[in-house]
Amino acid sequence: MNEDELIVVNHDKCIKCGLCVEICPIKALGMSDNGPETIMPGACNSCGHCVAICPHEAIDHKKNHLADQVDLKSNLVIDAEMAYQFLRSRRSTRYFKDVAVAKEQLMQLLDVAHYAPTASNRQGISYIVVDDKKVIERATEIVIEWMEQEVKTKAITHWSFPYHLRMFREKGMDTILRKAPSFILAISENGLAKARENTIFSLAYLELFAPALGLGSCWAGLFEMCAFSEYKPLLDLFRIPENYKITGAVMVGYPKYKFKRLVSRQPLNVMWMSEPKNSAKVDSCVSGSIY
Repeated sequence: MNEDELIVVNHDKCIKCGLCVEICPIKALGMSDNGPETIMPGACNSCGHCVAICPHEAIDHKKNHLADQVDLKSNLVIDAEMAYQFLRSRRSTRYFKDVAVAKEQLMQLLDVAHYAPTASNRQGISYIVVDDKKVIERATEIVIEWMEQEVKTKAITHWSFPYHLRMFREKGMDTILRKAPSFILAISENGLAKARENTIFSLAYLELFAPALGLGSCWAGLFEMCAFSEYKPLLDLFRIPENYKITGAVMVGYPKYKFKRLVSRQPLNVMWMSEPKNSAKVDSCVSGSIY
């Protein structure tokens, strides 16, 4: 086989249906008289679509092996009403029980997170798990110190900084990391294209999976603001390598409270582009369940 050939075809199983060629997003595959073959090896992003779609397990891929793929179970598909309620019920958790999260559960969250889609299948997101209370408390203090510097030295700072400083200094309340028992940082190498976008997908997967394990989560937006400013004391605390950067952060733990209802949102606004003469019409639908 040619060294540039990324796929291995079992010609005894291949029926030349062409599904692998059709599904290839980059069109790196073509169909010859002998079956599918790589025609643009440099374009392939190793997504594994060609292997996953083959009905007869006739294709293997050098960078996305058939043996590593898992058969789908059709009975795991949830119905639309259940999915709708599940997605709407996701809420940020800002009050946690003082109970440690088991390492096994944190690993389950991260395992799901790393399967999230990424731009051009670049992936490249790594994670730092912090479950040491003292480190989390110190991180909160560092963010507070950074906020104080921002308020003193910058003409314009985030409107909420004085509030968070007052809550921490006067009332002893942690509104930064919320005394969460666990804290997850996403990091990537400097220069990774779409690192922030990839992180958002990744941590969104983590957040949506968390309730299945009885866990709650919340984006650590104030911590992210400090981290994205490359505040050295914060980077040093987490020993971020020089060639890496923090790309996202979430708090994780067992929710202290349980919500009883689904909340509303602003009315749904949809623009349809199917009107005659290319005119656009904006329709509005009040928030509420469609089921």
